[in-house]
Amino acid sequence: MAGMHSQSLPAAAALRRLLGFGIVVLGLFAALQMGWQHLQRDYPAPVFAAFLAGLMAAGATALGALPVAFPQRVSDRVQDSLFGFGAGVMLAVAAFSLIVPGIEAAKAQGASALGAGCVVGGGILLGALALLAVERFLPHEHFIKGREWQSITTLRRAWLFVFAILLHNLPEGLAIGVAYAGIEESRASALATGIAIQDIPEGLVVAAALVAAGYRRRTAVLIGMASGLIEPVGALLGSIVVRVSLPLLPWGLAFAAGAMLFVISHEIIPESHRKGHEAFATGGLILGFVLMMILDLSFH
Repeated sequence: MAGMHSQSLPAAAALRRLLGFGIVVLGLFAALQMGWQHLQRDYPAPVFAAFLAGLMAAGATALGALPVAFPQRVSDRVQDSLFGFGAGVMLAVAAFSLIVPGIEAAKAQGASALGAGCVVGGGILLGALALLAVERFLPHEHFIKGREWQSITTLRRAWLFVFAILLHNLPEGLAIGVAYAGIEESRASALATGIAIQDIPEGLVVAAALVAAGYRRRTAVLIGMASGLIEPVGALLGSIVVRVSLPLLPWGLAFAAGAMLFVISHEIIPESHRKGHEAFATGGLILGFVLMMILDLSFH
């Protein structure tokens, strides 16, 4: 009897955790539904489209995380290649879908070529500095090199990973929102599609890294799936800000590009080069860059 009782305790604990996760998921869906209805009623079409594109990116992240639920390990070489692929897509997004349209928007507002370059350059610096500030003040843990703040002992490692994922995904959501609010819908669609494409392997890598760090597969998959929810929030925020003040468009595009460039250089590339698979990571980066470049040009 005692053995049966001791076996029922882990089962009860697992059931409580499952119920807790279910409540959180239902709450998130309820919040998204309320936000959906609010958008349909009170906001113009570009803001609504940006929110939908952010949801698409979040869904792609969730889709990528699902295979980790099955007991098949993703090799370090594949992870690093996927990291590189995501970096390449983000690099092309920053260049062709954010910086170039930002320069065009600044010129359309009356700026000279030099003035447009200064505006976009200033926005890039602001975006990078903002992410640097967040990175400095928000304790988080990298997938490979570990905890950023060694003095933080009270936060659980799972939340440190979550903070790192949010730091990574927020610029993508902002980029989607700013694009839909201020540039051609076709170019914004190309940007959102490219981000969604790279979010699939990103979700896989995030969940696989959490499993490698010792988390249960179910927990890793749920965290990986939830990590994409910041993207519709960022898309909504970016689109509303630009819609309220259209002169901020070149600054917003450049800000999102600077935030992306910071994440690429400070987070993704170092992570992908840390285990000795630099050639595969670089190959993935080039492949992702070319794919996104072709995708962007095909939507013109």
